[in-house]
Amino acid sequence: MRSAPAVAILALALTALPPVRAMAIQGCTLRDPDRDIRRLFPEATDYRSFFIAVADRGGEDLQRKLAQRLGHALDPVYEAIDVPYAYYQVLEGKQIIGYVAGVNQKGRYGGIQLILAVDPRGQILSLYYQKLSTPERKQFIATGFTDQFKGLTLADFYYHAGYERLGLKRKEDRVAAIAAPADSDAARHDFAATLRGVMKDLILLDLFWLEDRNGPVFDEVQRIVEQKGAGR
Repeated sequence: MRSAPAVAILALALTALPPVRAMAIQGCTLRDPDRDIRRLFPEATDYRSFFIAVADRGGEDLQRKLAQRLGHALDPVYEAIDVPYAYYQVLEGKQIIGYVAGVNQKGRYGGIQLILAVDPRGQILSLYYQKLSTPERKQFIATGFTDQFKGLTLADFYYHAGYERLGLKRKEDRVAAIAAPADSDAARHDFAATLRGVMKDLILLDLFWLEDRNGPVFDEVQRIVEQKGAGR
């Protein structure tokens, strides 16, 4: 137990520290990284953890780019510029074999935590819900639903979003082939939140880790939208 003088000195030291700016919300971290990484990547021999906020990598310019790529205004709480996003770079020996990344998303009955495991090119290997509150939880976490995201890339979401804006169909659109796992307003709300969260997760992975490799795809989709929109 500390003596009274020591406690007083400690209190003075704490009051002298600069105030810490409270963040809007904490990032989505794995509950048990050792266990979860081993389950998602059985061949992994090691992993590295990183915490990155948009404020660290480009600030307001990058925040505007994220909103533009996502196609929606950003939530001031769940998508604030200083929210730290958690990333796990997965290794087999010295080789990077993938990434695990999580995002928070606002659901009908509270926060949703989505976890993606992707290969080094950003292709989805698996998706699961670390947190989800909904009467249809069983339908959402069932592999029959989550497995439909396997193999999707950010390019798939960019094309889907572009053609959806035009009200057109594209036979290669794998995102459009996925439907809400239950027929209720709540399920449709959380399904839309899931699509948004997955796309946001992929965009941030692309911008933070993959050198914006899908940026040219986004630009191409924008040109298609402008051309086809002008001709209608």
